[in-house]
This record gives sequence, structure tokens and C-alpha cells, in this order.
Amino acid sequence: MSKVIITCAVTGAIHTPSMSDHLPITPREIAEQSIAAAEAGASIIHLHARDPIDGRPTPDPAVFMQFLPVIKQSTDAVINITTGGGLGMTVDERLAAPLLAKPEMCSLNMGSMNFNISQSAARVKHFKHDWEKPYLEGTTDFIFRNTFKDIEQIVERLGKGHGTRFEFECYDVGHLYNLAHMLDRKIVEPPLFTQTIFGILGGLGAEPRNLMFMKETADRLFGKDYVWSVLAAGRHQMPFVTMAGMLGGNVRVGLEDSLWIGKGVPATSNAQQVAKIRRILEELSLEIATPAEARAMLKLKGGDLVGF
Repeated sequence: MSKVIITCAVTGAIHTPSMSDHLPITPREIAEQSIAAAEAGASIIHLHARDPIDGRPTPDPAVFMQFLPVIKQSTDAVINITTGGGLGMTVDERLAAPLLAKPEMCSLNMGSMNFNISQSAARVKHFKHDWEKPYLEGTTDFIFRNTFKDIEQIVERLGKGHGTRFEFECYDVGHLYNLAHMLDRKIVEPPLFTQTIFGILGGLGAEPRNLMFMKETADRLFGKDYVWSVLAAGRHQMPFVTMAGMLGGNVRVGLEDSLWIGKGVPATSNAQQVAKIRRILEELSLEIATPAEARAMLKLKGGDLVGF
């Protein structure tokens, strides 16, 4: 059985500052939590940026460049920059930082979808910033755009242009077929690092049978041409990534995906979640991949070739 790649998604664009005092907001906080997550065992760090004043997601390359070099200089972990950005960003905005940084890896969403996180607003008693509540509630009328043209453009400009490889984010089974279509047309090349995602309203529900169905479908579509990973939202995070590890898959944790470390217990850091899943996997006699091993498994270009 292959070693398990642990990805840590440090801050994301879903949770808002009022949901957790431990969500990293400033470049310094993002860098510190990323480095700590790598030290805890994450071989890939998945990154978004936030406005350091009010915590809203930002595509500004200048903000990214306040933490990317710090992380690179402090750890050997693979740096994976979002191309999903934040709600309502254009493709050009989403690509601005990756095109400047030329990283080894970026996320790439494999289809447009309803992306509803409005129910989160009802659970917040007091908002720190005026933008948060309308940002969340507005997702009842929001479509996360990722057309075939968008996907091809990102692969062409970033993948073929700079040698960046992708974490293909698949929120539903149709996204796996979209990826298979891209593979058949030779737009993307194996090995496909395929992140199957559960528990986002608008995507596939967090039920164990759905995890098995997604794996069976990916096995049938891609055979040996893919590397399978799993993430799940909120309370489903640890059960689902544990299941993935037991089935020979890779895992993603982090405060982007869940603000919890256990039932009713808020997570205090990204490293805490990484340490927990590492302990669980090692107790199951599974070995954790180093950054060098992850690079070899995913055929990445190497950290010395990134643009920052």
C-alpha cells in the first residue's frame, strides 16, 4: 500500500472570521499555521489569501506574496495555491496569484455548481465584520462557475504555461466524468490527483455509500492513472478521511474544511487537525508520505522550480 499524502487546507474562502478565533487571517498567521501544519506531517499545504484588515477572501497577488516565500523558506512542503479563489471572483482574478507564483500545484474545480453555505450565518451570534453575513446568506443565489472553457483556460495558462500540476476537486460524480472527458481529450495528463469532496450543500452528501461510489467510479474511469484523496466538510471531516486512509486513499484536513477537532470541540489550529489524522493513520499501520515522496507520486516539478 502506498504511503498516505496529508494535505492541509489552511484558511479557504468559506469560513468567516466570526466563526472561529483560530482561523488564520493575516499573512503572518497563514504562514505560521502552514509551517506548523507541515511540521505536524502535512506534505501539501493548500492556500487562499485574505484581506488582513477584515478577513474577506482576496485574490490580490501582493497579499499572497507576503506569506508564500515565508512558507517556502521554512518548509519543504508542496505549496498548492487555489484557482477557486473566493465567491464571485472572475477566472482572471482567481489566476492572478498562481500565474505570478508559478507553484508546483494548484487546485482546479471540475464543474460549475450551486454552492450554498448560507446556513452557516444562522449559527453566528455576533459578526465581527459587516461583509460576513451577506457573503454567507448570498449563496442561496450563487453558482460557483467552472465551465469547460474555464477549466481548459486554467490548464493552458497555468499547467502548460508553467508546469503546474493540479489537485482536481470533484464535488459530485459528474465532476469525475468531466475530468475523464479532459483526460480523453489529452487536456490533462496522469497521474490525476483527484480530490473527492463530501458534505457541501450543492454537491454530494456526506454518506459513506457516496464515498464508496465515488471511489468505484474513479477506479473505473481512471484505473491506475489517478491518485485518490478525500475531504469532507465540518463534522464529517475526520470520519471520512479515516475511511479514505483505510481504503488506500490520501486525505485532506484543515480549517478551510472544518473548524472542529471533535464533537463540539473547536480546533485551535490546522496543525492540531494534521496531528490527529496522522495519529489515526499511524495507529492503522499506515505510513505518512514526506513532501519528497508526494512529489514523486504526483510527478511534480519540484519546489526549486517555483516562481517565488
